[in-house]
Amino acid sequence: MAIYLVGDVQGCYSELKALLKQVAFNPNADQLYLAGDLVARGPNSLETLRFVKSLGQSAKVILGNHDLHLLAVYAGLKKVKKQDKLDKLLNAHDVDELMDWLAQQPLLQQIGNDNAYMSHAGISPQWNLQEAITQAKFVQQRLSAKNRNHWLSVMYGEKPNDWQQAKTEIEKFRYTINSFTRMRYCYANKHLEFENKLAPKISSSKEQLQTGLLPWYELSTTINETTWVFGHWAALMGKCSHKNIYALDTGCVWGGHLTILRWQDKKTFIEPAHKHSN
Repeated sequence: MAIYLVGDVQGCYSELKALLKQVAFNPNADQLYLAGDLVARGPNSLETLRFVKSLGQSAKVILGNHDLHLLAVYAGLKKVKKQDKLDKLLNAHDVDELMDWLAQQPLLQQIGNDNAYMSHAGISPQWNLQEAITQAKFVQQRLSAKNRNHWLSVMYGEKPNDWQQAKTEIEKFRYTINSFTRMRYCYANKHLEFENKLAPKISSSKEQLQTGLLPWYELSTTINETTWVFGHWAALMGKCSHKNIYALDTGCVWGGHLTILRWQDKKTFIEPAHKHSN
């Protein structure tokens, strides 16, 4: 059995299928971990969701910010963005089934039985591993419940960005969503920051400290003790300064490529973005 981990698909279904063919993925024997953001911006979000769902236990999914936003749009809490190209999905005959399936997915997956984990954006530098596991379960339980629309309605917002200030269930829920699906940089005091999407400069630590920002993985002590795989940060293009980190979002939907990591030997495979007609 082989384990494969793929970066943000974002509706790039043809690239995903081509990449799986390239690595000879066998759903009867192998497992595919998907780093979140299955949908939006690309041309085939509906086909992507149907395919991943059809893989059953062979697919290990985590939720990204675009997946959560889709659930909020489906619930009537947010308006669809034209650039997300979700009309076909939202009007599909099986949309209810797909959304119920998506809402059951976690924010965090352990990779096999290894001391290694995947989440969409990373792990809050204010958390140890056990805290991250606990909070991921806390969110999954609420998104899986009958009143999930209530929780989707309170997930938006950037405060608190300090875990010590997250006192209520709603504050803990929002902080956890933001940590696992939106974070890139943090301030030097480990508080979350959400505006900067650029890649760190090569001489990162010293120059970034002057701006008061550091990549989350420069501040986390947890990743010194475990391996972490994440997507979300396309500007990194797979390049990361930490030896225990694998960044898999390589901007396929922006004209880059889709990346798969074969876990056993850490070999990467890529599929360049296909040209799609509008």
